[in-house]
Amino acid sequence: MATAQTLRSFTGLALLSRGFRPFFLGAGLFALAAVAVWPAVFTGDLNLPTAFSAIDWHAHEMLFGYGGAVVAGFLLTAIPNWTGRLPVAGAALGGLALLWLAGRAAVLVSGWIGWPAAAVIDAGFFAVFCAVIAREIIAGKNWRNLKVAAVVALLAAADAGFFIEAHLRGTADYSARAALALIIFLILLFGGRVVPSFPGNWLAKRGEARRPAPFDRHDGIVLGVSGVALVAWVAFPDARASGLALLLGGAGNLYRLARWRGWRTGSDPLVLVLHVAFLLAALGFFAAGAHALWPEAVPAAAGIHAWAIGGIGMMTLAMMTRATLGHTGRALAASRGTQAVYALVVVALAARIAMAFLPEWTMALMIAAATAWCLGFAGFVAIYGPMLAKAR
Repeated sequence: MATAQTLRSFTGLALLSRGFRPFFLGAGLFALAAVAVWPAVFTGDLNLPTAFSAIDWHAHEMLFGYGGAVVAGFLLTAIPNWTGRLPVAGAALGGLALLWLAGRAAVLVSGWIGWPAAAVIDAGFFAVFCAVIAREIIAGKNWRNLKVAAVVALLAAADAGFFIEAHLRGTADYSARAALALIIFLILLFGGRVVPSFPGNWLAKRGEARRPAPFDRHDGIVLGVSGVALVAWVAFPDARASGLALLLGGAGNLYRLARWRGWRTGSDPLVLVLHVAFLLAALGFFAAGAHALWPEAVPAAAGIHAWAIGGIGMMTLAMMTRATLGHTGRALAASRGTQAVYALVVVALAARIAMAFLPEWTMALMIAAATAWCLGFAGFVAIYGPMLAKAR
């Protein structure tokens, strides 16, 4: 257990002083590397020693690898604010980061070590991480946020299920959808609290009388509807009832977004990008719902990537850039380089959505999407890597 004395005497790497540092840096580097090789893996020009198919490897590593790192960095940074306890740091934090990294290596060579061993190592990260955050929340008597540990436990179950499903069925469609749905739900949950708070402070400094609506029962109702829609999509992605529920969930989240007055923050990209990311998450509901209702007109990949690249990619970048600036003592302002990072991810999203509708241009658009994504994350690593690795 950390104490004030041990924290004051901590003289180790700055990288291990707070949870966001190793996990945000690891997420950025991994997002760059995993997508850089993806076109070659997709075409078969590069054969990885993994037990997964090429598409399952890509889905698993972007959701559980990249997504898992960002979730860990965010929660390890946020929980001390919720509980009043000191952050996990030093050897404990380093051990968690190494366990995440071991998971990436285990998945990569799962064809050599066997899928059961890889599953234990990779899902083990989520299990240990869940135990750590549950301990912190319980010790801090922050009972209302114990549900966060439950969501991480579900991620651990989905991760283990991914290996089992891929082994038994040859593909892991259900588990991949479950992981995507869980991360999107976390964005809807925390986005509803975080996104309106920042423009509220921004508008207050400018003397605006009207502020974003705070989290209330309307948000709770929309979250409930969204949760039901996501569960239906995981189980029955092509059912008409799922499509209708998804459209309702999308409309509800657009209503939430409209209450936050994001259009008033256009002069501050660091605030505006949060609203754009939440908008893309909401639009993912419409795209997935439209596929269920009109499968001939709207490909399934449109909804999946609207959520994955748009909702998750943009929101995680928005949170990583803002949290890094704030927690390393820098001004909360998006430089031109940061704005370029955001723009490149939007380009990647546009190219990947176009690829879903234009199969004859598959490789050209895939390379365009991968290039834009990699340039964006290369920019993130170049700009924010030194901030994450050095002392405040």
